[in-house]
Amino acid sequence: MFSKLRKLICLLSFVLVLSLVGDVQAVNMNWTDTTSDHNWFTAGNWDIGAVPTSGDNPRIYILPGAIIANKGAVATNVYVGITGAGTSGALTVDGGTLTAMGFVVSHNPDNEGTINMISGAIECSTLTVGFQGSAIINMTGGTFTVRSLLKIADKATAIAHVNLHGGIMTAGNFEMRTNDGSVGTMDIRAGTLIINGDKLSLVQGYIDNGWITAYGGRVGCTLHLDYDITNEGKTTLTATSLLNPSPADGALVSPGTTQLSWTLPDPCVPGQPVPVDVYFTDDYQTLEQFTDPAAIQVVSKQDVNSVVVQTQPKTRYYWAVDTYIGDPNDPIFGPIFSFYADNFAPEADAGADVVTWLEEGVRTGNLDGAVTDDGAISPYTVQWTVVSEPNDPNSPDAVITDPSAEDTSITLAAAGEYVLQLEAFDGEYTGSDTVTINVYNDSCQAAQSLPDYEPFPGDLNGDCIFDDLDMAILQEDWLKDNSLAEEWFTID
Repeated sequence: MFSKLRKLICLLSFVLVLSLVGDVQAVNMNWTDTTSDHNWFTAGNWDIGAVPTSGDNPRIYILPGAIIANKGAVATNVYVGITGAGTSGALTVDGGTLTAMGFVVSHNPDNEGTINMISGAIECSTLTVGFQGSAIINMTGGTFTVRSLLKIADKATAIAHVNLHGGIMTAGNFEMRTNDGSVGTMDIRAGTLIINGDKLSLVQGYIDNGWITAYGGRVGCTLHLDYDITNEGKTTLTATSLLNPSPADGALVSPGTTQLSWTLPDPCVPGQPVPVDVYFTDDYQTLEQFTDPAAIQVVSKQDVNSVVVQTQPKTRYYWAVDTYIGDPNDPIFGPIFSFYADNFAPEADAGADVVTWLEEGVRTGNLDGAVTDDGAISPYTVQWTVVSEPNDPNSPDAVITDPSAEDTSITLAAAGEYVLQLEAFDGEYTGSDTVTINVYNDSCQAAQSLPDYEPFPGDLNGDCIFDDLDMAILQEDWLKDNSLAEEWFTID
């Protein structure tokens, strides 16, 4: 009777929990851009007068849309392009972060939705690019992580395109053109697509169908597909251009004097020069639409494979190389490459991990740090700190002689593990690295901790020395026999 009653109580409790969950509904909230600052985090830009929380469904269906430039944006489901026919919405992420469960770009037929991913991070469980309407993702940097399913073009009316021109897009699974009639494409340039598991045949099929291209399908541009090579246990897709640009497409370079270089294609007539036109600008639309080519042209019909330009910090630049391999009046238009000019963070190297031992209760050794920096901002400074040390309240802290020097010394007063960090700061960015020091009570314990340690066969007492003590142990048991005196068994 007690058992049945307990089961009944558990069942009633479970039903109550389900009823409570059913009462929790995500709140639909609409983007109004009332303040015209386009800021996601401005409460007045939403119709309910509050910034979306993790329990809300933000819906964006007016232009220019919302901009996320700070960390911490959250939502349940995000809809960009939804509601009435003919509406358009856009979302731009530039340095900020957005975390959501579901993400739909262009929900209804006749809707248009655009995601501009410049820098920062978006993380969601599912992403549908073009559920029923027209959708575009323009990705030039940052990370877009889809934990479960990334779907490009779902229903028959969907038209979707992903420009993966920079950054990293990661998905748990991947589908294109789910239903007959849908149109979905992806163009890869400097970006990278990573999918969990072995999806080689799936992605290769999309490539063979012409749904996935490199640099818009230009001649000489190649897609590179692998599984478990670039990323362990994952399928990776990247692209390269025949021109082999330097800086590499999507690269980060130090501001100032920058050399653009490329590989010239073979001419139609062997031995003939290959003149080029080169265009360089910080305005993508000017180059893409080619509205005033003379204003951005830096090379005109010259047989060269490099040119020097000047760049400013915190600026993205775009450039293209058009080649003449046949008709001198009919150039072959090259793809648009980009790079970002900015100060590099210092690269700190705290040195290799160390195994050592105490001598008379302490150990003093050298910390050999190294820093590499471009010097674009100011001379860097360094700082050594103790991240962790043995949990012994009776031992003094590790003592670093000069924490502000790359190369200094340290004194350790207890056995155990020490983790030290070297930070380098150039006035804007910080680079860091750690080194682990394992300290043992003596040199034998230190040697025995190494993975390749092999004891001497004659080291009977395990002190790392084959000496008279081991011989004494051997002699004490010399000629002793502990084998059985006779063999005894029973046969049933």
